[in-house]
Amino acid sequence: MASQQNTSPQSADQIRRRGLMLVLSSPSGAGKSSISRQLLDADDNLFLSVSATSRKRRPGEVEGVDYSFVSTEDFQLMINGQDFMEYAKVFDHYYGTPKAPVEKQLAEGRDVLFDIDWQGTQQIKAQARDDLVSVFILPPSIAELERRLNKRGQDSPETVAKRMSKAADEMSHYPEYDYIIVNHDLDQSVARVKAILEAERLKRDRQIGLTDFVKNLRDGH
Repeated sequence: MASQQNTSPQSADQIRRRGLMLVLSSPSGAGKSSISRQLLDADDNLFLSVSATSRKRRPGEVEGVDYSFVSTEDFQLMINGQDFMEYAKVFDHYYGTPKAPVEKQLAEGRDVLFDIDWQGTQQIKAQARDDLVSVFILPPSIAELERRLNKRGQDSPETVAKRMSKAADEMSHYPEYDYIIVNHDLDQSVARVKAILEAERLKRDRQIGLTDFVKNLRDGH
């Protein structure tokens, strides 16, 4: 009898799950990229969305890993064909998330991580709200945000000032997100995002075949 249960198409371990889109947004320096790296390293079922861009490839960048590099003309054709989940023009170059590879991952039960801003999140929400889980990362204070930006050593004082001035506008969009995390401590913040991800994976609507499985249980199988 146990053997029949294990091979039943309605056994618990064969309930499939549709993947989800996990969006992390934050002002620059709040810790979003560090959290993303740790999540990806720790979870084999979480994949980073690879954006397409019309800018030229920089030294050290790998096609299909850092970005998918396309011409401006091809990017425009993709826009016209509604091939993007979200896109934007930044400093004369286009950036966007191709729809097809994300849909393929979701259908196969894999989760996709997005490192995008509030504008991209709004676009994705308009297209696929049911698949979206959005998390906004806040710094513990403005002083700490500025300290982190300066500590990175990647930007000039002028660039840090621009990022700081932009941060206030970015943080004003926090009510549009499902979850808010104040990043006092990196390890604690990573643990909290992991907990969010685990809970969202267990949501009833994402478990394909659950209705048939419960019916099978009620019928005594």
